[in-house]
Amino acid sequence: MGGAGRWWKWPARALVAALGVVLAMQAWYLGWIVYWRWHDPAPTAFMKLDLERSAGHRRVQQRQWVDYARISPELKRAVVASEDANFTRHDGVDWTAMHQAWEDNARRGRNARGGSTISQQLAKNLFLSPRRSYVRKAQELAIAFMIEAVWNKRRILEVYLNVVEWGDGVFGAEAAARHYYGLPAASLGPGESARLAAMLPSPRYFDRHRDVPYLEQRAQAILVYQPETAIP
Repeated sequence: MGGAGRWWKWPARALVAALGVVLAMQAWYLGWIVYWRWHDPAPTAFMKLDLERSAGHRRVQQRQWVDYARISPELKRAVVASEDANFTRHDGVDWTAMHQAWEDNARRGRNARGGSTISQQLAKNLFLSPRRSYVRKAQELAIAFMIEAVWNKRRILEVYLNVVEWGDGVFGAEAAARHYYGLPAASLGPGESARLAAMLPSPRYFDRHRDVPYLEQRAQAILVYQPETAIP
């Protein structure tokens, strides 16, 4: 009996140890999120991945932080309209959009839509990787809730627009505006903003294929909703 009792202790200890690791990881994420409430995050996980991907190509990463006030309101509206129309109303997860994406993917038999909010995309960009798995998605959701709890919507959108990937080695609104239009982010107009927002699902592809018809069609669709889109 004594030997059998000791055997049952090992799974319990392993479970406690695993739970401790998970909690320590969440505390690590939360610590950075609290710190980044007042400090600008860089480099992000996606920026590091880009540097690894471009190793040996002598490519310089383009990124320059700009404050929220120095980003065109048109770009803010275009990105929210395109990526997360309910951004100002949800708590980090748009359950309706996720359910619709699940149904669309099931109908098509492939993952065509993700249903991720800007907060979820920011969580992924800051800490995680593009690889898809249920574990990574669960972690993305947890980080998104932390971000929403610690930052206000203005800070979330400011950080997102400064770190999101917008092309090969191009990160953030300022670098994107200068890379594609030779303008500062503050000077972007409605059409330029809509086109940049349309690129976000596949920025490196559209950086290399700027004349594909879909890009212009998507930009025109975003332009319709842009004026009435709420931003923080």
